[in-house]
Amino acid sequence: MEINVYDEVEYNHIDTERLITILQSVTRAIDAKLEYELSLTLVSDEEIQRINREYRSKDQVTDVISFETGLHVVNIANMETVDLGDIFISVAQAKRQAEALNQSLTKEIEFLFIHGILHLFGYDHLNEVDEEEMFSLQRKIVNEIN
Repeated sequence: MEINVYDEVEYNHIDTERLITILQSVTRAIDAKLEYELSLTLVSDEEIQRINREYRSKDQVTDVISFETGLHVVNIANMETVDLGDIFISVAQAKRQAEALNQSLTKEIEFLFIHGILHLFGYDHLNEVDEEEMFSLQRKIVNEIN
């Protein structure tokens, strides 16, 4: 497992080994058996709003955005490591959410990271059934890693 972390906001509190443990927990929970890599970029509100506007036509700040490569649905038999895609997290938005939930910023970023990984594996929450499946799985993983 490999995670490339890009900290554009100088948060400086990311534990890459912990992120790998989280990625391993997610892959176990969904029974994904290959080696995976992904990138995580910590960004400002302005940057995540720009990304949201440019790629999702939503001109607003959000907490996490994921872009999957789609490689998990094609023939990957000869690949040593599957590149899942890219996750962007707004640290400022995560901080606001952490404060509202009375939890640490680290825990909120981990929660958003799990959410982003599930999106990379094709999970979504566009309707109630899919939302319940995704959020139930997310809660299960959070409980496992804590």
